[in-house]
Amino acid sequence: MKGKQTVWDMVRSLAVIGVVVAGIYIFIPHDEDADPTRTVDYRVETITARRAAPYPVAAPVGLPEEWRATSVTFERKNANAWHLGFQDPDKQYVAVEQTTDASAKNVAKLTQQAKATGQTQQVGDRAWERWDGEKYDALVRQEQGYVTVVTGTAGFERLGAMAAALEFKQGQQAP
Repeated sequence: MKGKQTVWDMVRSLAVIGVVVAGIYIFIPHDEDADPTRTVDYRVETITARRAAPYPVAAPVGLPEEWRATSVTFERKNANAWHLGFQDPDKQYVAVEQTTDASAKNVAKLTQQAKATGQTQQVGDRAWERWDGEKYDALVRQEQGYVTVVTGTAGFERLGAMAAALEFKQGQQAP
């Protein structure tokens, strides 16, 4: 008889816990439509990178508010690697990557294994190489001593819009 009471007690306890959890779910406000993407301010990191990098650091100027910065890093010890990630107006990912490591292996890593198409895309007065990937596409510019990559899940039109907004500067200028 004692075993049945123990099982019955456990069932009652689980029922009480279920009621409490249901009450919390019902009465605590939550928004399933809320956007979980966190926006970051990249101005300070841009100034730091522009002071430290041995190349002109690219940061966008004049992008519409619908473009949201989501990540930023500058790693001096990792080949002066500059990264600036964005979510575009269609909620696709676009990133600006720069580094002094312009090796084929590193460029493949930055483009998420995209492959050069042999085509170029003119953006302003700059010609960018088009790289096509399974998930990520990329625009790549090899410069003297560094490489700039604009990559992401967005199509070439959005990648071109980001490339067009880029301002390349060295020193302490903010975006």
